[in-house]
Order: sequence, then C-alpha cells, then structure tokens
Amino acid sequence: MDNKLSNRINEMAVSATLAMAAKARELKEAGENIIGLSLGEPDFTIPQFVKDAAIKAVNDDFHSYTPVDGYGDLKQAIITKFKRDNGLDYKPSQIVVSTGAKQSLYNLAQVLLNPGDEVLLPAPYWVSYADISKVAGGVPVEIKTSIENDFKVTPQELEAAITPKTKMIIYSSPCNPSGSVYSKKELRALADVLVKYPNIIVVSDEIYEHINFAGDHVSMAKFEDMYDRTVTVNGVSKAFSMTGWRIGFIGGPEYIARACNKMQGQVTSGANCIAQKATVIALENPPSKIQYMVDAFKNRRALILELLSEIPDIKTNEPEGAFYVFPDISTYFGRTLRGTKINTATDFSLYLLEHAKVATVTGEAFGDDNCIRISYAASENDIKTAMAQIKEALTS
Repeated sequence: MDNKLSNRINEMAVSATLAMAAKARELKEAGENIIGLSLGEPDFTIPQFVKDAAIKAVNDDFHSYTPVDGYGDLKQAIITKFKRDNGLDYKPSQIVVSTGAKQSLYNLAQVLLNPGDEVLLPAPYWVSYADISKVAGGVPVEIKTSIENDFKVTPQELEAAITPKTKMIIYSSPCNPSGSVYSKKELRALADVLVKYPNIIVVSDEIYEHINFAGDHVSMAKFEDMYDRTVTVNGVSKAFSMTGWRIGFIGGPEYIARACNKMQGQVTSGANCIAQKATVIALENPPSKIQYMVDAFKNRRALILELLSEIPDIKTNEPEGAFYVFPDISTYFGRTLRGTKINTATDFSLYLLEHAKVATVTGEAFGDDNCIRISYAASENDIKTAMAQIKEALTS
C-alpha cells in the first residue's frame, strides 16, 4: 500500500534510535533480558522543585491553549538562562518555545530551506538532522570526521564542503553521538570560515550544554559577527531529565523566530501548558542544581571507557560531554562470529543485541559507517553487566 503514501514519507528513514529501542522492547516482552544502551535519555528522576512547579500549575488550573511561541514568563526565563549561561542577549520576540527541541529543528528547516538548498552536517551527527532537512527539500551534505580528531570538523574541511547552494549548517556541541565538545578556539576558527559566506545560517544544537566535562560551554552566537545568523537550539530534556515533557526552544534572529512562530501556529500551536510552567522553574534555577547528574555521568564515562578498553579491537576516544561513547568497531568487519558475518556497523549492533543482549545504535544512522553509539545514561551495574556480556560475545 506504499503507493498510496506520499513520496515524502516513503523516502524518509525510520529513526534508528527509536527503531532499536522498539526492537529491544519487543525482545524484553518476549522474555529476553535486554540491557538498553540505545536511547539518549537520562535515567534520573526529575528534580523535585520541577515536579512541585508542575503540581502547582495543575492546582492553579492551568489548562487552556498557550501562546504559540510560549508563555511570557517562560520566555523571560529563557532570556535569563541565555544571558546567565551563554552570555547571549535576546528579546522575547527572538524566542520560540516548541514541543521539544526536535520540533524547533523541524521548524527551522521548514522556514529556511527551499528545494535544493544544501545543509552541511559534520558527521557524525544526530540521526534526525538529515531527514528533517530532506523533508523540507534540503540536501544533506556530510562532512566526514575521524575518531583521531575526536570527531571534530576542521576549518579546512568546512570550507571545502561549502558551495553556492549551501544554506545552512547544523551541528551539536556537546555532540550526539560522539560526545565531542568544541572549544572557543575551535568554534572561532569555524566562524572565521563562515563569515566569508554571509548567506549560510548556523543552527547550533546545545541540548547537552550542561553535560560538559571539558570546561565552559561556548555558543557560536556569542561571537559578535555570528550573532545575527546563528540560531541557538536548547531545551530541558537532557539537563533536567525532562524528556517526556517535550519542551524545547530557540533564540535567534527575530525574522527567523517570527517565521517559526507562523509555522508552528499551523502545525501544533503552543506547547503543553503544565510542562511550560514547570520549565519556568527549571530554568530559573542555576545549573549547579543538577550538577549531581553531571558528576554521575562523568563517573560512568570513566567506567565505560575502562571496560571498553578491555575488549579487543574496539577503538575509543574520550568524549568530553553528553552521555555517549562512539567507538570504532570496523576491525570486526569481515569476521564471522558465532555463525554471523559482520560486514557493517549495523551487523555489529544487531549481533550485540542477539548475542550480548545489549541494545546499541549503528553509527550508520549518524553518518559514520565504522562506529556504534553506546549510551551510558544507565546504572553502573547495567554498564558493568553490558560490557561483560559484550566482551564475552566478542571473545568467546
């Protein structure tokens, strides 16, 4: 029946992270003991002060449609957050609240891209960047990086990828899936290239901003010559463990914010009222309030890197943020393990699911054919058990 569906949906890839999570759930329901290290979801509970704010909003009878671009007090909280954490000055007219940062990215692609416009994606990149660009008529252009360079694009690689059709670049720092964090010096070097091409819009995905082990977080929009052409995307899913509350937001040029408001008004309208009120309180609190999560993730990073180093032929680097490792497993290509031929990262990831009972995600979904993504947003016990099972499945 696919011939009755649009070309748009038939050509769209299924989210690899969600597909692996669904497959892991199916196996669990069938009685398999699967350890899920595929989803990018903190395993912490929501801070109590956020829960209390949501309960208060319910008791205060918030239930009506919200302004398309967000409640005024939430926009003010976002403005305060941008100034406090990033040194960025925005007006309310430059802020749009959406149903998750994913919708923020979708809005941006819809309002900025025309058919044939090229979108630069330093690879590896988050799985949805490419298809969000495609559904808007854009053409994703991957800029390959390497584990030897900590998966960071260089100014030379960036400039080599730019053509007259380039309209946008989307990147994340800290990066999903690699955990790489661009320093101020590295971002400035990329900005020095981009200033020569004033028609290119920069979309800076900073959803993992606070899960940063490298030092101060740096926003591209902080550079004066990039402020008017950079859109900063953020939200509360990762730092506050509020994934299911679906609140994301942008700060950017006013004309882009107006366009996103217009687009959203025809699609979903305003985000959930209770979640918005809870987010006000979340953002008004300093990042120190969630430092305990960051400290736990840092300890888990050390643990998983130590355990991965004990598994033969897996190459790792040290990620500086987020809660993922992105090991190169290409040494296993061409081998046969327990009767299974491993030719690709997808083969490797599926092998781990079947024989190690651990769910990961193929790097092919992120634009890197040699790697897999492993989330360490899991308990230390699960990490230890998962790594032991992976080691046994690869070495027995």
